[in-house]
Amino acid sequence: MGFFGDLKEDVVEFVRNPTDEQKILVAAALSIAVADRFFYAIDFPFVVRTTAAVGVGFIVMFVVSYLYTGQLVPPDGNVDEDEEREEYVDELDP
Repeated sequence: MGFFGDLKEDVVEFVRNPTDEQKILVAAALSIAVADRFFYAIDFPFVVRTTAAVGVGFIVMFVVSYLYTGQLVPPDGNVDEDEEREEYVDELDP
């Protein structure tokens, strides 16, 4: 089908059955748009407005992620491993 066929399938899948990550990113993008329009109405300078809107988007992304997963940061894959890290050995030190 090519590029446009694959794109159409991806969009249909996103609309019909979005993943949790996609839901979180859509919520963050919408919050950035709303915050940008809010700061525009207050008449903030462009750089301040966009920086603040992105900051609001990150905050919303972390809050929504916490509401979906119950934790702020996903655990590392090797949390339960008891192996100790190897000590650094300097090959040039005699």
